[in-house]
Amino acid sequence: MIGRVILTAAEMRAAEAAAIAGGAPVETLMERAGAAAAEAIWRYAGPLPALVLCGPGNNGGDGYVIARLLAARGVAVRVAALGEPQSPAARAARDGWRGSVESLVEAKPAPLLIDALFGTGLGRPLEAAPRLLELAAGAAVKVAVDLPSGVATDDGAVLSPVPDFDLTITFQTLKPSHLLQPAARRMGRIVVADIGISAASDLHEIGPPRSREPGPGDHKYTRGYVLVVGGAMAGAGALAAGAAARSGAGYVVLVGEGGTVPDAIIRRPSGDLEAALADKRIGAVLVGPGLGRDMEAWEKLELVMSSPHPVILDGDGLWLIAEMGQPWKRSGPTIATPHAGEWEHAYGDEGDKVAAARAAARRNGDVIVFKGADTVVAAPDGRAAIAPPAPAWLATAGTGDVLAGIIAAQRAAGLEAFEAACAGVWLHGRAAERAGPGLIADDLVAGL
Repeated sequence: MIGRVILTAAEMRAAEAAAIAGGAPVETLMERAGAAAAEAIWRYAGPLPALVLCGPGNNGGDGYVIARLLAARGVAVRVAALGEPQSPAARAARDGWRGSVESLVEAKPAPLLIDALFGTGLGRPLEAAPRLLELAAGAAVKVAVDLPSGVATDDGAVLSPVPDFDLTITFQTLKPSHLLQPAARRMGRIVVADIGISAASDLHEIGPPRSREPGPGDHKYTRGYVLVVGGAMAGAGALAAGAAARSGAGYVVLVGEGGTVPDAIIRRPSGDLEAALADKRIGAVLVGPGLGRDMEAWEKLELVMSSPHPVILDGDGLWLIAEMGQPWKRSGPTIATPHAGEWEHAYGDEGDKVAAARAAARRNGDVIVFKGADTVVAAPDGRAAIAPPAPAWLATAGTGDVLAGIIAAQRAAGLEAFEAACAGVWLHGRAAERAGPGLIADDLVAGL
């Protein structure tokens, strides 16, 4: 369920320092990085004539190693430098390159462009960005080493104009900007190369869930009882209920009128909500999709939030709580699933998406699913995860209601809140892949 480690710039620097202190010289790490990158480039692009752009730091040192090793394979390689190497390891790598070094200003394009100007840790716009764009325009294949030059490491920011790369090769772990927008859309295919550094973090990529297969002792209630609270927009609740049923819940009840659902989903009228919530077998309650924003909706929300059950809070439920300013102290974490508009209304400015989600989770005691092209899940204890890229065709009405229903099913099945949220996000993205372009939210339910 928790996939690959993601390190910030500071964490990566600390991991490298620990490796060096443990007996791996920086020159050795640079050689490993260059060798891994050269291998990936060779496999991806073959013997295309290459232009390697080298910066003054250790990312540029990686570039010199890449140039040397590709040349050894028979590739016609040219190197263009932004300036003289500034670190001893980068100077040693430059000395290992036996060819000439052109000025970046005067270099001509090549079919294969390899950007090794700047990698992890860049915090300012790239002055050479216009030249990088010009050389990229003349290339058939574009490869970035570690991160595209001009991209921040930790928050997905694009500090200066960046071309669209075909391949990005990073070292040991992903960095946040490999998955956070708008930087992530510039990366192309991402390869993570092992260079022998130990890395641990409480930030990960979301991986496939560890699903609990039903056994011979299971029945509909042990597989998970989900109660969905319908409202003014009946179709939203119906979508969420259908998604919960198709995501493994054994028993789904929709309280509310309207909307078309499979016969296997139990329907109860809105007036039965209080009685329905009294059932101790409930594993999760979903409230918010299509709930409405009037007093009747508020009264339903109060009943749910005052209940002892795990709650998934979406859509109008988030809006109402932000409007009313009602703090609820609950026995376990609520899972809140805001998109960007709901986030701004309920939580304020976004800023760094991972940091913002973590701060909200810690402050409210909730698990936060900050939805979008780069969905982030954060827990009150500091754990966080970023979703792998999901299809852009999820940007259509009702897909968030489906996600809320999937998460409710995972929570009802017994997963703790953070794991249930991550599992739901992963399943949602993969169902979208199965449904294909042109999907509507109903297709996601079938894709599950």
